[in-house]
Amino acid sequence: MDSTTAVVKDEIYLQHLTGDYHPESHHRLEVVYEMLKDKEIKGSYVILSPRPATQEELEFNHSVNYINKVAATAERSFSMLDSDTTTSPRSWEAAQMAVGGVLVAIDKVMEGEVKNAFALVRPPGHHAESNRGMGFCLFNNIAIGAHYVRKKYLLDRILIVDWDLHHGNGTQNAFYEDSHIVYFSTHQYPYYPGSGSIDEDGRGKGKGFTINVPLPGGQGDQDFTEIYQEILRPIASEFKPQLILVSAGYDIYFQDPLGAMKVTPEGFATLTSLIMGMAQSSCEGRLLITLEGGYHLNGLRDSVKATLKELTGESILSGSKREGKKLSSTEKIIEKVRGIHKTYWSSL
Repeated sequence: MDSTTAVVKDEIYLQHLTGDYHPESHHRLEVVYEMLKDKEIKGSYVILSPRPATQEELEFNHSVNYINKVAATAERSFSMLDSDTTTSPRSWEAAQMAVGGVLVAIDKVMEGEVKNAFALVRPPGHHAESNRGMGFCLFNNIAIGAHYVRKKYLLDRILIVDWDLHHGNGTQNAFYEDSHIVYFSTHQYPYYPGSGSIDEDGRGKGKGFTINVPLPGGQGDQDFTEIYQEILRPIASEFKPQLILVSAGYDIYFQDPLGAMKVTPEGFATLTSLIMGMAQSSCEGRLLITLEGGYHLNGLRDSVKATLKELTGESILSGSKREGKKLSSTEKIIEKVRGIHKTYWSSL
């Protein structure tokens, strides 16, 4: 079974109700879950059922006061954690299960029961700070996952890759002084949440272990491919992560209503393929991807499908990948990032 791809899926994630017109609505997972029934993909993965995260696990990354604040929303028909982060009566349960779904998938990957996993969960997580929810996020699923695997499996080196349109401020802050976690983010900048500048590169022992690649918008498949090949791949080769975690935001899709990027489903397949190669080289392919943003329903469906097909070995990419046009600004950004991080990474 070690060649299998696992998918975390559960109806509870549809019960986090934000309203039909909220960008992060339950309709996002409805279209993705329907896609999982497609004949061409249906038999290529196994389903994992989530469990609720424990109080102790939530406290790996969040304060008790904040956890209690989210728990208290279970009694209310509608609550607001910030101006765009809302809850409904079952949001607390869904949030616990989103974290727990990631942890179940990590266990299966780490114990060799599956090769890789895709946690199709919501609410998303990478904006959630230790003491507050924001940006549609309640608990930081990926950050708790990294803490969990460090504590349970005693790993020394974890790579977190974040390709969401928006910078993962919560994840960055969770590990900003940590030399055991490399956090690598490509994101539109300046844009919500305002963090993620090129010179945010860690502090103390974590100096150099946060790598931000802020992009002005307009970047497409070829731009992202070159950034990941020229910056992330050499760093991953040098760092030698024992597990790779991905915050997969599909709001860099070319028609996403919240962003200005131009990535196609083929571009997501390429990014997945590149990261799978890094995982194969360093950690026997151990890879967990978890869903973050993505607000164009058809684009989300098609792009998640492209990622999943890559994970299962049924790539949509042809042998000769199409070369797209690269923006001239991309090479300048790559050189700026190299200029900052070559001090920390000899491979650059």
